[in-house]
Amino acid sequence: MSDNSKGVVPSSGESDEYAYSAGAGLVLSDAIADPGIEPHRVRMTDKSVKHEKLAARQVATLFVISILGSIFAIFAYFFWPLDGENLTAVRTNTMFLGLGITLGLFGIGFGAVHWAKTLMPDAEISEERHQTRGSDETRARAVEIIKLADSESGFSRRKLIRRTMYGALALFPLPAIVFFKDMTTEANPVEKLRHTMWAAGKRLVQDPTGVPIKASDVTVGSAFHVIPEGLNEAPHMLEEKSKAAVLLVRLDPKDIHSQKESDWGYNGIVAYSKICTHVGCPVALYEQQSHHLLCPCHQSTFDITNDCAVIFGPATRALPQLQIDVDDQGYLIAKGDFSEPVGPSFWERKAN
Repeated sequence: MSDNSKGVVPSSGESDEYAYSAGAGLVLSDAIADPGIEPHRVRMTDKSVKHEKLAARQVATLFVISILGSIFAIFAYFFWPLDGENLTAVRTNTMFLGLGITLGLFGIGFGAVHWAKTLMPDAEISEERHQTRGSDETRARAVEIIKLADSESGFSRRKLIRRTMYGALALFPLPAIVFFKDMTTEANPVEKLRHTMWAAGKRLVQDPTGVPIKASDVTVGSAFHVIPEGLNEAPHMLEEKSKAAVLLVRLDPKDIHSQKESDWGYNGIVAYSKICTHVGCPVALYEQQSHHLLCPCHQSTFDITNDCAVIFGPATRALPQLQIDVDDQGYLIAKGDFSEPVGPSFWERKAN
């Protein structure tokens, strides 16, 4: 066999499928044949009226399950009310709300899939498409095809499926409407959202133990989840915590490049709101080496060394900073409330 740097000469068994070119090496001589569409598999619903009616009843049942799930979610919201001081009530409310909403989605999703798999035409077709508006005749033909699809799917003919589907789609959004409408009984909730439990002289304590934190306990690179002293005993504890939660971090002072005055922190110790300014998720992932805070929900990233400015993600506003100091006993205290609203930016608005 002769030496050739362009390729390898195929063996005799491959001579029918491949050809060798001195300029192009090994090339495929014959195109692979189109395998075509697989033979159609006839379903039981295609050949049995009994199975067809059974499948229609199953689809309708799934849509009814969706309707009942949506109604149950609304019922559960009022029957198992939230109680900020009772975590068992919160868990029960969340569990049954989730169950109702899950059934609402489950019924619609599985009903649509079961309808498509058992009753709608399942013959595979292929046709070439090209970018063009099409003639009036083509567009008229498209309308005919849509009408034919409606006829074949039985959407207009199968009244039971159509009506239960309409009911499921109509009721599914209602739980969300009820929840959002009933989120607050305040005539003007803006001021309630604007203020937190932080106040001048309020000690920073560990979450959830409530143990006060001394400045000497916070080493460089460490992070503490912090709440105001007395929050665990406060009325509506969960509501207050959702606004006042703070992440406390100590950096080497030379790593801090703040645009604020130096008295916002204490010897490299800084405190920032844990509530993401995007949609309010807890920002609790601290990268010690890069000094970044990450929100696990949508990956917004904040730079602690630069006033927690946004460096990545959908958030558009830096995390609010809590101004801190130490008392006579060396415990960390707040100098006051946050100077700006915490949480999502849509909270930042003036009261009427």
